[in-house]
Amino acid sequence: MPTTSTTSAAWRRAEARLRNWFAALGRKPAPFQRAAWKAWGDGRNGLIHAPTGTGKTLAAVGGPLIDGLLHPAKGLQLLWITPLRSLATDTTGHLTAAVEAMELPWRVLRRTGDSSSAERARLRRGDCELLVTTPESLALLLSYPDTAARFANLRGVVVDEWHELIASKRGTLLQLGLARLRTLRPELRVWGLSATLGNLHEAMHTLAGDGGVLIGSAARKRTRIDTALPGPGERFPWAGHLGLSQLGRVVQAVLGVRTALVFANTRSQAELWHEALAAVWPEPPETLAVHHGSIDPKLRLATEEGLRTGTLRCVVATSSLDLGVDFSTVDRVIQIGSPKGVARLLQRAGRSGHAPGVPSSILCVPTHLLELAEIAAARRALAAGQLEPRHPLRGCLDVLAQHLLTRALGGGFQVDQAYAEVGTTRAYAQLPRAQFDAVLHYLEHGGTALAGYPEYHKLVRDEDGICRVESRRVARLHRLSIGTITADGSVQVRYLKGARLGAVEESFIARLRPGDRFLFAGRPLALVRVRDMTAYVRQASNRQGGVPRWMGGRLPLSGELSAELRRVLADADASEAEMKALRPLLAIQRAQSHLPQANELLVERAHTREGDYLFVYPFAGRLAHEGLAAVIAYRLAQRAPADYGYAANDYGLAITARKLPPVDAQTMRELLHPWGLRRDIRASVNLAELARRQFREVARVAGLVFNGYPGQDKTLRQLQVSSGLLFDVLRQHDPAHPLLWQAERDVLDQQLDYPRLRDALLQAARGVLRYVETPRLTPLAFPLWVERLRGGVHADDWKSRVERMLAQLEKAADR
Repeated sequence: MPTTSTTSAAWRRAEARLRNWFAALGRKPAPFQRAAWKAWGDGRNGLIHAPTGTGKTLAAVGGPLIDGLLHPAKGLQLLWITPLRSLATDTTGHLTAAVEAMELPWRVLRRTGDSSSAERARLRRGDCELLVTTPESLALLLSYPDTAARFANLRGVVVDEWHELIASKRGTLLQLGLARLRTLRPELRVWGLSATLGNLHEAMHTLAGDGGVLIGSAARKRTRIDTALPGPGERFPWAGHLGLSQLGRVVQAVLGVRTALVFANTRSQAELWHEALAAVWPEPPETLAVHHGSIDPKLRLATEEGLRTGTLRCVVATSSLDLGVDFSTVDRVIQIGSPKGVARLLQRAGRSGHAPGVPSSILCVPTHLLELAEIAAARRALAAGQLEPRHPLRGCLDVLAQHLLTRALGGGFQVDQAYAEVGTTRAYAQLPRAQFDAVLHYLEHGGTALAGYPEYHKLVRDEDGICRVESRRVARLHRLSIGTITADGSVQVRYLKGARLGAVEESFIARLRPGDRFLFAGRPLALVRVRDMTAYVRQASNRQGGVPRWMGGRLPLSGELSAELRRVLADADASEAEMKALRPLLAIQRAQSHLPQANELLVERAHTREGDYLFVYPFAGRLAHEGLAAVIAYRLAQRAPADYGYAANDYGLAITARKLPPVDAQTMRELLHPWGLRRDIRASVNLAELARRQFREVARVAGLVFNGYPGQDKTLRQLQVSSGLLFDVLRQHDPAHPLLWQAERDVLDQQLDYPRLRDALLQAARGVLRYVETPRLTPLAFPLWVERLRGGVHADDWKSRVERMLAQLEKAADR
């Protein structure tokens, strides 16, 4: 690979052309940008970390542009990896502008799942020097026999928004793809971009290797966090998650600026807030929109274009607009409810002031009183630079199986060389050879139990020991299934005349009858019929109806934010405006029970007309609390057999029974001991059944089950049946199968947050336990009581009972 010293006259002349372009834009290259250009010229790998809107893209592309001027060549020179299709579109425009400004004869092409047939044909012909793509599209490119020729002139790879990929199976798949590219091009330069990471060195080493360099901006972007506080005499609810009582404040904030982004934490919440805003929107309805991942890509692109051009005044969105798409028209960002994470708050705030030197700001709208403390904690954590780390996943066997099949299609592989290659990644650096061989055995024979079925024999070793794919059907099905993004079975939603609106979960549509109304994509719809996994709808005459629910939508409280939250709640002298507004509620908590210090675990026992309640507050996040609640209920049942129920939120958990057995501080310590935790989880949460459900996703990634041809996706029921049968067969006849192991591990790590659950018990064992018997529900207990009640009571009854209980508690507190 040709290089030119960054101290040479040729490099200085080429860099001067880049600086002149900056000057024409009225800007001057920042020191971190010039440092990144130099590091590229020196042949280094690395990670660029800088606040949103400070110029990371130009920092990363500047070196390749200078390099391209000095060493002109045809064919693919630079790969730019982005995590989102919408981000790929936006990035392609920015990179094209930079290439044209430098008068570099590079052809810029975008290749994602949304690419046109013409764009794909251009790529097959090699008609580009700079390719913007996604991890999945890169994996697809690596699955063709001409892989080595396609990447023969590749000089470097840039991974945008690396923090969004590193801790996912998509990031694992990308690590494997980069390892393949490094084998083909040993001098390949790999760079990552990130704005919000708490473990920068680990992230850099994972992507760039041990010889990488970390480059960051010296200037910190100012971020202002404001909160919609309760007014004089106003009572915020003690519990809730929609916050529609704050509608007036949000409307006032939106109408006071040119363009606003309103962020919700779930797609259902986004739909409901869009509907509420539409009901009182004083401007033309086309100036208000909703944006989330289940809406059809064409509609999302239209919304993004409306933000760019300023024709939209307000967009209600989820994390689908978190990432670095540049909307310079956005003047205000509003967060509904707690952001649940410091990095997420910073990322969303960065959607405003998306330019160097311009501060970002965000208005947080609490949906209930205790979220005031979360917002104050987020501000403190942000000021201290306590961003969440995102650790790479280790040893995902389903992703490895998919990649090895890709390698077999992309020219074949020799087993020992493939094992050494995947071992160069952080994800598989400690992978035992036995596990690698087990995955290989699965690909060759399907495993022990499936060896008699030819359709599971995907790999064939030729006489030279090279693993290849000989079946054209296997090749076709694999390329249609590449990627690690799995979702619950979905049904397409489209008008009778054909326009698509997006997709909702099959379970939601299954509950509707023809004529039933629902809200989706910001539109009131009525179901006409369901056919071939498509729900045909018409526009409804009024805006009443239910909202689809998507599984796994709720964001858990991050570890960094929960730790800061405990410190804020324990700070009696907290001076933040949020904490001043919260003092009356915290005073009630202190008077009726106790407000735990950072090293304390509070346990409360109370009696209601539903029965006895035991409340425990580890502040470890919803996922860990759900697993812990199941373990405590199981351990209680071992002592005193009874029917125990439980509920959880981000602050704690509740165990309930008609009559709980006697419990004291010593008993609670025994119930919370960390010994035998994995054994008791297996017994308490029916781990086998959870693994059966997770196995469907693992089997889809690993290619054991096929999701269906485009436009002919299998139903969720079909996938459940086929994967469930395979799960039962493997458990009985091949219990050591690698995909069974992966399914159980995914359940523990992803659904139950086992590491955090274990840490919570260890912290409880080391800390102080406070056990208090309370005469009524306390402010910390009330949201858990509501969560428990929500699951078993009709919606109208639930609402009225919550309001009655709150009135009683407030009356008692006022005495």
